Amino acid sequence: YYQMKDKHPDAILLFRVGDFYETFSDDAIRTSEILGITLTKRANGSASYVELAGFPHHSIDTYLPKLVRAGMRVAICEQLEDPKKTKTLVKRGIVELVTPGVSYNDNVLEHRENNFLACIHMEKNSAGIAFLDASTGEFLTAEGSFEYIDKLLGNFQPKEVLYQRGKEKIFHELFGGKFYTFTMDDWVFTESAAKDRLLRHFETSSLKGFGVQTLRNGIIASGAVLHYLDITKHSQAAHVTQLSRIEEDKYVWLDKFTGRNLELFGALNDGASTLSGVMDKTLSPMGARLLKRWIALPLKDSASINDRLSVVNHFFGNEKVSHSIGDKIQQIGDLERIISKVAVG
Repeated sequence: YYQMKDKHPDAILLFRVGDFYETFSDDAIRTSEILGITLTKRANGSASYVELAGFPHHSIDTYLPKLVRAGMRVAICEQLEDPKKTKTLVKRGIVELVTPGVSYNDNVLEHRENNFLACIHMEKNSAGIAFLDASTGEFLTAEGSFEYIDKLLGNFQPKEVLYQRGKEKIFHELFGGKFYTFTMDDWVFTESAAKDRLLRHFETSSLKGFGVQTLRNGIIASGAVLHYLDITKHSQAAHVTQLSRIEEDKYVWLDKFTGRNLELFGALNDGASTLSGVMDKTLSPMGARLLKRWIALPLKDSASINDRLSVVNHFFGNEKVSHSIGDKIQQIGDLERIISKVAVG
């Protein structure tokens, strides 16, 4: 148990024992508080006790989302061999580290919104940022002033933000304390390590094809995101097929105060409606996520706006076509996330 716990000391370790997942000590105390399950004690030698809290393994889909939504990182440790076939300790290993920003579990994910993991690489006067939704394969990057990066964080609302260890003070001064964060080692945030990781993933000899080759800070942030997938045991990511550049001059950039006051995604008063809530009549989770992106990133180019309006006008004027396509979309389900599950096995 302690060998496994040492690998991820900051995560709650769900340790498989027979038909149960058990947590011990401080993990057990936190788990029992979050899940509302019984905390027991067990003798650990003659003089001391260890706290214990567990649940049946088949209830993981009920309990795992509650832990992750409470901002916990959860390491799942499974039995890797049949207990009947060994006379020694059953071999165990961590099969997945679920975090607020990395999950494929339907019960953890909100179907109608993206589950973005963000990574920021901060330099003296500017920064690079990357966003990855592991559940859909969307991978985006940008770089610019701290103010621009702050607007991107407000628009994309990541569930988890990664940055360099030792930069906690500057991160909180620039971007506040409302994000769930995790810090990583310095070497992850070097250009050579990041570039190498990206080229290995995409199996290309350069990043020119993605149009991001000039974004040094963006490349570092993007490579660090893929490294994080490795350490959380999510290295199977064949569905992440491209890295897209967020083009600063294409959109109207709304700061967090504007977004909040316009109540785009969150209401100022309890129970009040939001703009996205009023507008969202989409028929699939993919449509809902796309609409949110369009609201968060308003177009600036009149030709692109008119193209979009022409499509809307066509469906508005052709109800038969509109209903026919609507029926088909409803049957598709969440194709993006289904494909991602296939890719990661």
